[in-house]
Amino acid sequence: MPRLPAAKRRRITPPDSDPASSEDASPVAAEFSRNAAQWNLEQDYENRPRKLGKKGKESSRLPIKTAEGWIAPAPEPTTAEDEDADSFLGSGASDEEATDSDAEAEEAVEEKPKVSQRQQIIEAKEELARLAALVNEDPEEHAGSLRAMAQIGASANVTVKKLALASQLAVYKDIIPGYRIRPLSEEDMKTKVSKDVRKLRNYEQSLVGGYQSYVRELARYAKGSNPGASEDVASLAAVAISCACNLLVSVPHFNFRGEILKILVDKLSVKRVDDDFVRCRETLETLFRNDEDGNASLEAVGMLTKMIKARSYNVDESVLNTFLHLRLLSELAVKGSHTSIDSPEADDDSKKGKKLREKREFRTKKQRKLAKENKAIEKEMKEADAAVSHEERDRMQSETLKLVFATYFRVLKARRPALMGAVLEGLAKYAHLINQDFFGDILEALKDLVSSAETSHNADDATEDDRDESDVSRNVTRESLLCVITAFALLQGQDVSKAASTLHVDLSFFIAHLYRTLYPVSLNPDIELSAKSARLPDPHAPDSASAPSSNKINIQTTTVLLLRSLSSVLLPPQALRSVPPTRIAAFTKQLLTASLHLPEKSCTAMLGLLGRVTKVHGAKIGGMWYSEERRGDGVFDPLRGEVEGSNPFAGTVWEGEILRCHFCPGVREAARGVERNVLESR
Repeated sequence: MPRLPAAKRRRITPPDSDPASSEDASPVAAEFSRNAAQWNLEQDYENRPRKLGKKGKESSRLPIKTAEGWIAPAPEPTTAEDEDADSFLGSGASDEEATDSDAEAEEAVEEKPKVSQRQQIIEAKEELARLAALVNEDPEEHAGSLRAMAQIGASANVTVKKLALASQLAVYKDIIPGYRIRPLSEEDMKTKVSKDVRKLRNYEQSLVGGYQSYVRELARYAKGSNPGASEDVASLAAVAISCACNLLVSVPHFNFRGEILKILVDKLSVKRVDDDFVRCRETLETLFRNDEDGNASLEAVGMLTKMIKARSYNVDESVLNTFLHLRLLSELAVKGSHTSIDSPEADDDSKKGKKLREKREFRTKKQRKLAKENKAIEKEMKEADAAVSHEERDRMQSETLKLVFATYFRVLKARRPALMGAVLEGLAKYAHLINQDFFGDILEALKDLVSSAETSHNADDATEDDRDESDVSRNVTRESLLCVITAFALLQGQDVSKAASTLHVDLSFFIAHLYRTLYPVSLNPDIELSAKSARLPDPHAPDSASAPSSNKINIQTTTVLLLRSLSSVLLPPQALRSVPPTRIAAFTKQLLTASLHLPEKSCTAMLGLLGRVTKVHGAKIGGMWYSEERRGDGVFDPLRGEVEGSNPFAGTVWEGEILRCHFCPGVREAARGVERNVLESR
């Protein structure tokens, strides 16, 4: 039976919808039809990422050969992520659900577990110790650890920052070389060098870069030491200042010394004295004492002078006192020994500089001649290097001295009462280094200071406010004594004493002032107390007088200053030793009378000075002890302001009998020594 063809089915047209709705949906449907025609669902499905299970992964491990044969590697253990991972067929979740789950996973990863402050500090300590050990072990290989230590210091924890600063300080002090690293130019970078040189250059540049960042961090943290800063910021600033001070003392030769000095000078620019201020001041004093070439001292003094001038001299007095620790030409003033010389120590195997026979090296005549020539060349090179270093050091110290004297003269011209003591002490110490052309101006300035001191001390019509200001801000007695010391120090310099005959300097004004101040100074109850002495205020004195003076001229007491002034007047150097007998007799009589009112130690020191005076000039003043040798008439006037007009030879030294009955054995023995010197000089 033949197969009949299948009946053809007719396509039925769908019924017409609502005309209103068809009109509205026709544009949307047409747009959907056009886009759907371009879809490629199979290709999109093929491009989707696949998450293969553990079974689909190929093992990259090779078989191992043992004595028993080849052993296949064990299959890798499956993790929870692999077990939960969906296959490439998908888990049936939509793309939106997958996106939401990924966002939640990212948020979970971003949320780090909170760590306590104590745990952060412990972890920072361990990490810093590990990095520091690596750097100390081999700095060139682990130079990147310096950057890692700096990153730890960027923590928000203040304690971690302090630990990072201190750790970096210890590391840099250990690895910094003994020379200054210069920056490489473009020509140096293009030059072909060996592998070792390139490695060393890279290490040095990374070291300088890390050190510069560290110094900048110290400068940024040190600015927080203001009075209104919080406790954490102030403590961090104290640590930063301490690190800067340690760096300046340990490695003053290295790079960025100026930035470290700027940290210390900025701290010294404020008048509030605290622990950080004292630490910076002591650091500069140590730098001045230990500086040999004078380069660091010149840079520090230059910055200090600029800061003092910018502050209009409104700084603490101790800042100027740091200049007293400078090594200005002190090395050249040291005299050599007349009995011995410094020589290198001989070896144990050598005897009187001669080598033993068994240790002598055989050399031909040509080798001996060559060695002799090399030795002569080395000697000339050493002498040339020494000459250059001496010239450079002298130049540095001369520039430093100019800056110091310029600051002193400006303060004298500005008449700052709070700084007068420090300036006078500095001039008294470095007066022998001043050029002779400035002697006239300096003496006139000193005379003005002494005159103003006498006026302020003897003025009866001064108001109470003026007295309080003079008592608190200035100590006129000490300043006047320093003026006398400075005036006589001008004539006791290295070259000034040789040219004493050519100099016409009249110091009678200072001698007369010292003679007039002997009685008032002897009645001073604080004559043995310095500015740093601990004492209780006087309850019966006014508030201004009872308050301890913060004007620290120097640590020497008034007695020491008085003895220095009297030694300059009565015992000048040998080249200037032409003291008239009237002056010696007048001062001797006044000092013996003043010794009756002095405390025990001051009285002993004063009689010791009189003992040296009578030993040198005993023949000139012997008539004051023995009346049969006296010549002249009249009456002795102890209150006369003029030395020559007091007629000292008309008086008698009756104070010696009272001093011989003093309660102190030292005073009694010193009084007998004065009389013994006079008796021996007859």
